[in-house]
Amino acid sequence: MSNAKTPNHQVEHWLREWERTLSGDDPTAAAELFEQNGYWRDLVSFTWNIKTVEGHAALRDMIGATVANTKPFDWNLAGDAREENGVVEAWITFQTAVGRGHGHLRLREGKAWTLLTTLKELRDYPEQRNALRPKGARHGVFKNRKSWLEERREEEAELGYSRQPYCVIIGGGQGGIGLAARLRQLNVPTIVVEKNPRPGDSWRNRYKSLCLHDPVWYDHMPYLPFPDHWPVFSPKDKIGDWLEMYTRIMEINYWGSTECTSARFDEEKQEWLVEVNRDGERVTLRPQQLVLATGMSGMPNVPEIPGMEDFQGEQHHSSKHPGGEAYAGKKCVVLGANNSAHDICAALWEHGADVTMVQRSSTHVIKSETLMDLVLGPLYSEEAVNNGITTEMADMTFASIPYKVMPQFHVPVYEQVAEKDADFYCRLRDAGFMLDFGDDGSGLFMKYLRRGSGYYIDVGACELVANGDIKLRSGVGIERINAHSVTLTDGSELPADLIVYATGYGSMNGWAARIISQEVADKVGKCWGMGSDTTKDPGPWEGELRNMWKPTRQQALWFHGGNLHQSRFYSQFLALQLKARMEGLDTPVYGQQEVHHLA
Repeated sequence: MSNAKTPNHQVEHWLREWERTLSGDDPTAAAELFEQNGYWRDLVSFTWNIKTVEGHAALRDMIGATVANTKPFDWNLAGDAREENGVVEAWITFQTAVGRGHGHLRLREGKAWTLLTTLKELRDYPEQRNALRPKGARHGVFKNRKSWLEERREEEAELGYSRQPYCVIIGGGQGGIGLAARLRQLNVPTIVVEKNPRPGDSWRNRYKSLCLHDPVWYDHMPYLPFPDHWPVFSPKDKIGDWLEMYTRIMEINYWGSTECTSARFDEEKQEWLVEVNRDGERVTLRPQQLVLATGMSGMPNVPEIPGMEDFQGEQHHSSKHPGGEAYAGKKCVVLGANNSAHDICAALWEHGADVTMVQRSSTHVIKSETLMDLVLGPLYSEEAVNNGITTEMADMTFASIPYKVMPQFHVPVYEQVAEKDADFYCRLRDAGFMLDFGDDGSGLFMKYLRRGSGYYIDVGACELVANGDIKLRSGVGIERINAHSVTLTDGSELPADLIVYATGYGSMNGWAARIISQEVADKVGKCWGMGSDTTKDPGPWEGELRNMWKPTRQQALWFHGGNLHQSRFYSQFLALQLKARMEGLDTPVYGQQEVHHLA
């Protein structure tokens, strides 16, 4: 192969032309370095936003609007590029007026198919780690010397009282804790407010059988990965203990047993007034930034069904389900057929309950071992680690695929899944279970990104459904609840001592409505989904997840959530946005999303 055609040369040539056209203030020429329908995904480095654009017209607009302020330079290939099936892929680095960036490039026939640019560091405000780590000891002899413990206790006593935090995070699950750890490393004074007493309680309080359905390689927290002996699928209480330990080691200012009762933004003072009840003490916090880190979901969806008030048994949402121990010999009805419903049904069966799953609509199911083998394995597995793929490389690779393109990558994989487990799917269908692979056959991750629901990663419950141990009523809902039974929409009746509503959650902006106001919730609009015009994700196309990890239509209000992988990866970009604002850097937001849906 001649040097002119090597992958390295192709990338280096493209980067030279890219830098030349950007520095020459020629958006048209820069856009023409992309395919006609090429994609540029930027995470904060150019747009101070999370933004994807497609096609020459949109590329020209974004280039023209952002380059003068960003002042990008020093574009370089990082490592060797590689070529497969006509696509050249490469890691790249660059710098901007305020920071250092890292990215990924895909070329086809010399044109950019996809470009990812991310802000990795604010040059003047780096994290204090590696060569910049604090010394710890203060060598010398000093009167009135304070120990680390004394300084830490002093900070805990002052912050929120005599000194206000710059940021308050509502929600102390893995998302809020991970973001707080990032902000700690950036010296952003932050308080995490959590209604449960201890870090990790949001996991400990879930049903007894809960384990993570994602593998350990996918679930690391920022800075402190799980140790090499950690189980592949973490039990909930083990995760709870890890989060509690993590909170202490990362020196997070964590206010447990604290509930946020209200919040409002003071336009004149440009700060929030956040009222909290801290273990019986009323405290007013005045942060300049407020983050709702209540997970990717909002308030529990509890359906309103005629007769609920007359039911003589026990009924609760899946988020309140304690486990199966108390229901031996009981008639149990679980409304729903996704992850929680399957887990709860299996646990009830294990404890001797007579359990019926009511499936209203189809569910995507994938066996855990198949998910590991065909879907996650190339990036998140022991094999991937042995192949030199770090967590950061895996996260960046996943992020480099624009959401518009992602189904093209996933459909062929899920065709393999369907073929590999054809007998398994046949047995489920024969039992009456309604299956799908998403509206377009793109499977689990697209369904998760589009709607955050409608799937189950099978860790054993499907066998109970297939063989009838878990009874199934599909294609129906509950029309009425009676004193000791439920009437289904087909007119049939099921005796019931327990009803579990495994019916999911609303949009995260439901928390904004509850804590701030309905007006603000409507102002920011629906969270999650990207406008794919598929089931539960109405159009128009928006290209990124609504409102997540980026500026919203309410000044100084942010949403943080998602699974452990998303919380880990996107927390770094949210933290950089908050740090930049604290330091007074110019942060002009390009392409802020319009609000098309309220919930």
